[in-house]
Amino acid sequence: AERRRALRGRAPSPGAARSWAVPRPLPVQLASASSLLGRLLCSASTNKPVLTLFTKKPCPLCDEAKEALEPYKRRFILQEVDITLPENSAWYHKYKYDIPVFHLNGRFLMKHQVDIQKFEDQLTKLEMHNDGNH
Repeated sequence: AERRRALRGRAPSPGAARSWAVPRPLPVQLASASSLLGRLLCSASTNKPVLTLFTKKPCPLCDEAKEALEPYKRRFILQEVDITLPENSAWYHKYKYDIPVFHLNGRFLMKHQVDIQKFEDQLTKLEMHNDGNH
């Protein structure tokens, strides 16, 4: 025991085993991104685009946006991300002043309000692309 105490203060010898630091958990934004990626991959079997709505409760503008998109609901999968949840803190810092924010298949599409023409154009492009690949 005395020998171990004496060795603690010394630098390790060149051939001594080194201890490695335990890796830190992945940053929150990576965890959120992988969660989104998982959902996107799940939608691949349905061949429908994924529309991600970044939201929080309450969000009257988000409710209005979802209402505006109602006629299109059979053409996409809606995924809502509550930015106030701890695991979504990266999205909270990015979008806290901008919700509702929409991503289509993981890419930013629009924020604040629904631009139906832009949404329909992008949705149609994705549908045409998907039909061409199958």
